[in-house]
Amino acid sequence: MKTHSLIAGLLILFVSCTNNDPITDYTAQNDQEINTYITEKQLTTIKTDSGLYYAITEEGDGAQPTSSSNVTVAYKGTFINGVVFDQSSAAGITFNLKNVIKGWTEGITYFKEGGKGLLLIPSHLAYGNRSYLTIPAGSVLIFEIHLISVN
Repeated sequence: MKTHSLIAGLLILFVSCTNNDPITDYTAQNDQEINTYITEKQLTTIKTDSGLYYAITEEGDGAQPTSSSNVTVAYKGTFINGVVFDQSSAAGITFNLKNVIKGWTEGITYFKEGGKGLLLIPSHLAYGNRSYLTIPAGSVLIFEIHLISVN
């Protein structure tokens, strides 16, 4: 019986030591930030059911990837304030769309090979409530995209 009390005590101690920080829902804030950005930049975008916004600025004429395709993409990633946090070379990088943030897995599928445009990704389709490297939690991410090839 003492063993059960010890285990129960350890479980209570373990649970009380876990991170109980409240999870912030950035959805409304991100949507407002994105809409302000779209208005200021006079963009024409499409909003998907997931909350992703995208704009095709140059139609491609090649293959269109699926959410599990290997693709080569040249990109520049910025925060809503224009600060660049990441970018590829003009030759792009190759990866599988299953291995990236949800906003890319969905968003790249709207482009055809050779196509260019923007992805405006709310935090719930990126890193959500977690900070990642130089990206603070709750951040809207904007990517200039050039889909070079579907491999």
